[in-house]
Amino acid sequence: MTTELRVLRPADWDQWYGTLELAFGGVADTSEERALWRELTCFDRSIGAWDGDEVIGTAGTLAFRMTVPGGDAVPTAGVTMVGVRPTYRRRGLLREMMRRLLDDVRSWGEPLAVLTASEPAIYGRFGYGAATHSLHASIDTTRVRITVPPGTDASDGAEGVRLRDSKPEDARDACEAVYARRVAARPGMLVRQPGWENQPLLDPADKREGASPLQCVLAETDGEVVGYARYAVRADWDLAGPKGSVVLRDLEALTPQAYAALWRFLTEIDLTTRITTTNRPVDDPLLHLVTDIRRCEIGVRDSLHVRLVDVGAALSARTYRTPVDVVFEVEDDFCPWNAGRWRLTGDAKGASCERTDDAPDLALSVRELGTAYLGGVSLASLAGAGRVTELRPSALEEASSAFGSTVAPWLPHGF
Repeated sequence: MTTELRVLRPADWDQWYGTLELAFGGVADTSEERALWRELTCFDRSIGAWDGDEVIGTAGTLAFRMTVPGGDAVPTAGVTMVGVRPTYRRRGLLREMMRRLLDDVRSWGEPLAVLTASEPAIYGRFGYGAATHSLHASIDTTRVRITVPPGTDASDGAEGVRLRDSKPEDARDACEAVYARRVAARPGMLVRQPGWENQPLLDPADKREGASPLQCVLAETDGEVVGYARYAVRADWDLAGPKGSVVLRDLEALTPQAYAALWRFLTEIDLTTRITTTNRPVDDPLLHLVTDIRRCEIGVRDSLHVRLVDVGAALSARTYRTPVDVVFEVEDDFCPWNAGRWRLTGDAKGASCERTDDAPDLALSVRELGTAYLGGVSLASLAGAGRVTELRPSALEEASSAFGSTVAPWLPHGF
């Protein structure tokens, strides 16, 4: 097989995207979906693998900024739209494209690459580690109620939280303003780049699976929008009566009162008996608002996979919960420029990570560093699985404590 990797040209996008659809089962997206993803494609950061005049592989990156522990937003390459034509699988094409992407990301000076994996087992060999997880729930709203904190409802002259319906398109700017204020609060969240404000509104009719068009409710305090929820309702009936379900798409709030008010509204929508959500933080306050956690059918799955493209720059870009001074012996076969010893020193105010010849304190691969980078998975846990080796007594405890995050990292939307 003779293949050529080329930077994607706008004229080739339809064929390129068609190959991606074929790689994911051959179901064509709607014109609405295709229009949005074409708009969001970074052509100069995307590549196609060609065999003659046929596109046989696709891959690209998006220019994101991602919140890291400490609240800073760090340039991050979002690896996306990766696919290989079924008749060209198992020929090394994916590896070739991954090699090209990481070389490009390094040349652009971006210290991190991230992705969501259709098959997580694939990407570990390229140095990606599962750094965030998402919570999903199916809540029986006939048995579960939401407890709300003081100040949620109007009392003693306080206005409380007011809810009002809005068309999703009309509420877009208000929702984006709330989202923007939430980004720095949780590692893993992505600063919305131009065009991405439309992604949460994508609602093709043939993908609703019997649910209503997208709906939106806003939470206001003193006339200011302080939260929102976007959702759909799937009607259903049996001989006993209505048993519809609420499908939550996304929810953000700036205060505990607004957060609780939105959840209470969703669990009390008429003619419904259940609410489902597939992407919430694993430490979501919802877990402490419900009256019966056992009726919520909680589950967890992997979400964002992180890859340190430049170990020194990546570890210097975040802060650390406790003081740390540790030397890592890093293994990185796929990006050998990272391999070797790195001394990390830092605390809650800042950090530096430089090459060193000093004796190592911990040995691990770049995959483990990616897994622990956002503070959601501890180095001690990875050591318990045999994936981190302590070479100096107490080094593991020191580093594991320092890498932690006050809140669990979370990716709010896919890409």
